[in-house]
Amino acid sequence: VQLQASGGGLVQPGGSLRLSCASSGFTFRNYIMGWFRQAPGKEREFVAARSSSGRTYYTDSMKGRFTISRDNTKNTVYLQMNSLKPEDTALYYCAASSSYRGTAMDDFDYWGQGTLVTVSS
Repeated sequence: VQLQASGGGLVQPGGSLRLSCASSGFTFRNYIMGWFRQAPGKEREFVAARSSSGRTYYTDSMKGRFTISRDNTKNTVYLQMNSLKPEDTALYYCAASSSYRGTAMDDFDYWGQGTLVTVSS
C-alpha cells in the first residue's frame, strides 16, 4: 500500500494550494479518503474526508475554505485550500479508511507521508 502526497509549498496568506495524494495497493474506490494535518508542536488533526459516493466530512473551522475531491479513475484524492492563513501551516497527510468509523487517526487504516504547507509572507 502506498499513499504519496504532494503539492505542498510556501504560499502567502490569502493564497491557495491544491494537494494531491496518489494511492496504490488497495481498492481505492472502496475506501474513504481523508486528509489530516499536524502543525509544529501540535497533535495531528482531522481536516476532511470523502467517500466514493460523494459524502464529505470537514472540520468546521476549515469548511468553506478547504474542498476535498477525488478521482477514482486516477486513484487520487485532492485537497483544494483557499484563503490560507498562517495557522494553516502544517504537514498535511492523506489517509484511507475501509469504512467510515469516525475522524480520529485510529479510524484510518493507511497513511501517506506528509507534504509541508507553509503559509507566510
